[in-house]
Amino acid sequence: MTPFGDRMRKLRMERGVTLKDMAEAIGVSSAYLSALEHGKRGRPGWHLIQRILTYFNIIWDDAEEVVRLARISHPRITIDTAGLSPRATELANRLADDIGKLDAATLDELVAVLNRRRQKPKG
Repeated sequence: MTPFGDRMRKLRMERGVTLKDMAEAIGVSSAYLSALEHGKRGRPGWHLIQRILTYFNIIWDDAEEVVRLARISHPRITIDTAGLSPRATELANRLADDIGKLDAATLDELVAVLNRRRQKPKG
């Protein structure tokens, strides 16, 4: 499941909405919506995200968070390390090989490191 799919499922459950009802309301098949929730489909396009936001009446910061989750929810990614250091290529390959073996605490730790790097002022 992707971060976006997890959020969609939680929104549906919180509001008592079935997959079928939501799919019909936003103009997609329930099979597609289920695949999107489970990470079996790529991240949704802008227009579908907008229909979902409208369907759940999500605005402002909450809408920005849903868009952010969609952006980081591609279930099959490619990392281009051409032109980067050998260490960067090693990291990308190690992550690809080991990600399925990492426990939740280790994943949280790695995400926290990346979040700290993103928040540091550039200078």
